[in-house]
Amino acid sequence: MDSEELLAFLSAVGHAQRIRIITELAPGQLYVSELARRLGVSRPLLYMHLERLEKAGLVVGRLELSDDGKALKYFELAPFDVRLNVDTILEAVRQDASDEVEQHSSEGS
Repeated sequence: MDSEELLAFLSAVGHAQRIRIITELAPGQLYVSELARRLGVSRPLLYMHLERLEKAGLVVGRLELSDDGKALKYFELAPFDVRLNVDTILEAVRQDASDEVEQHSSEGS
């Protein structure tokens, strides 16, 4: 995980609604309308939060058709295990440096 990925993760979990979304999805997948009802938020607002979580790799969404042909968007948690400590931050910075060296090497080829 580089620093950009670490910051995306921290940003994604740094909001009370997104923590609530993770909590609701912990037992298993839910479709957006059900998740919105449980959280008491509008679907557009929920989609904004889900997009942030999805970009950080914390949730995965997919469309399914119901028996009556209606498209339902389901979300579930993606497996993740992030421990935040000094070593995590140092490793992210080291990864940045390594990525930068690789980028300069490929540009010189």
